[in-house]
Amino acid sequence: MVMGRPSKFTQVLADEICKRLAKGESLRGICEDEHIPCRETILRWLDDDRHADFRLQYARAREAQADYLAEEILQIADDATNNWMVKKFGEEYVTVYDREHADRSKMRIDARKWFASKLAPKKYGEKITQEVTGKDGDPLIPVLNLGLKTK
Repeated sequence: MVMGRPSKFTQVLADEICKRLAKGESLRGICEDEHIPCRETILRWLDDDRHADFRLQYARAREAQADYLAEEILQIADDATNNWMVKKFGEEYVTVYDREHADRSKMRIDARKWFASKLAPKKYGEKITQEVTGKDGDPLIPVLNLGLKTK
């Protein structure tokens, strides 16, 4: 008899999922483990009012995941390992900048920035402000001059 993946909610599974999320793992990656339910099952648990505590635990884990990604961004940016490589030109060895490695690091940083901004938009998202003015920068509602004198 072939056993399927677990689908019954347990706090032990919930704790493991949330702990791993908080350490930066993706839900997709976590669900690849045999003993973890599929992603759809976990999403059903999140929608189920019987698991409101798990929903809060999961939300906190996702916030922690955003912080983890932000810290990882700094680690990637500060790591100069492999930025330079030695290439042979004829009989001479020359140290050259490894553009491919730098581009890959930039892509890794950008992916983490984007994901962190989606997980915690107030903390890591772009702050967008909008100013609305009338013609030539005047206020939308004109200020009436009532002939009052100010000091």
